Amino acid sequence: MAAAAAAATPPAAASGASPPLQEFSVAEERSGHCAVVDGGCLYVWGGYVSIEENEVYLPNDELWIYEIDSGLWSMHLMEGELPPSMSGSCGASVNGKLYIFGGYDDKGYSNRLYYVNLRTRNGTYLWEKITDFKGQPPTPRDKLACWVYKDRLIYFGGYGCRKQSELCDCFDVHDAYWGERIFWGWHNDVHVFDTTTQTWYQPKIKNGVPPQPRAAHSCTVLGNKGYVFGGRVLQKRMNDLHYLNLDTWVWSGKICTNGEKPGDRSWHTLTSVTDSKLFLFGGLSSDNVPLSDGWIYEVATNKWQQLTYLPKSIPRLWHTACLGKEGEVMVFGGSKDDLHFMDTGHCSDLLIFQTQPYSLLRLSLDCIGKNAALLENQLSWLPSRLLEEAMDKITFWAAASHRQERKAEAAAQEQINVS
Repeated sequence: MAAAAAAATPPAAASGASPPLQEFSVAEERSGHCAVVDGGCLYVWGGYVSIEENEVYLPNDELWIYEIDSGLWSMHLMEGELPPSMSGSCGASVNGKLYIFGGYDDKGYSNRLYYVNLRTRNGTYLWEKITDFKGQPPTPRDKLACWVYKDRLIYFGGYGCRKQSELCDCFDVHDAYWGERIFWGWHNDVHVFDTTTQTWYQPKIKNGVPPQPRAAHSCTVLGNKGYVFGGRVLQKRMNDLHYLNLDTWVWSGKICTNGEKPGDRSWHTLTSVTDSKLFLFGGLSSDNVPLSDGWIYEVATNKWQQLTYLPKSIPRLWHTACLGKEGEVMVFGGSKDDLHFMDTGHCSDLLIFQTQPYSLLRLSLDCIGKNAALLENQLSWLPSRLLEEAMDKITFWAAASHRQERKAEAAAQEQINVS
């Protein structure tokens, strides 16, 4: 199995040439946001944060972009048909476009679909609301998940509302408002949006036992299989693993894995890291404990293996996880506290989990970045292309050092205030 490691910020500093300190800003702390990777950047939108015990949605016209090579964040204002500020939306990238579906805002649950082109040539990020679609979209919901396969967005589950006339077997009722005959609950239905034809449809599930309705679960794609793990329904959190064949629409049923397996959880992430491995991280346990454990699922052996050497001091729930350029998983935001009882622990740091060995070039560039001051006179010897990459790494480690120092200063000041 490939090596894995985690760090909230890289530990070494680089001096020498680097941007001014004001360029070392980071995206605001948040939970329930959307994040995708496209090209060499991580894009973050939406979510909420707690301010004086009030839930405040992050601005809907802000797109935060993290450049993976340099480690620098930047914020870009967005235009067009802006989605409302929301949490619990499902974000996914298809051919350079970020699609946002569902979510929850001050007016309730949403079933609207928006997209923005991330590969803009003029630096303008323009939201568009998709209204000229064919077919019927899912009912309003949040905390759903999706698979991206053959230019299609395939949505599964979520918590939301239905009218009495819309009740069906795919819906577990949680509560009801009898005056208007509106019901709230959990789903296990599958809906597809074909981005090439702008068409919604529900595939006919041909066989197999579907997972029970749920929300705050996680989904990822391996080959033509869409995996789903865990989630919550009623007061129950789960640790079951299933997959849906995205060509034949046959459910696997619950996969009986060999050996030890992760505990029950919701608000976690599941990420495909190779053609045969999944990486599970964090979440909230059945005992309402924020989790910091990481697991690798190996398809060939049908076994989970816990990464016991990961730090236990970085719990996260309702975060996002995206695969980087060299097999690293980038976890951003989320909360370190149980959101139901102490909604104050939202985070803004980026956790990087190495799931396989880095290339020799990557290790060499990191070495240069960490020792920029010592190598200052030798940097000019590098070929121009390599020098450009080395300068990105110098910036990366300088930014990481600055943020770590700021974090340590804040922790020290908090300790003083407590004393």
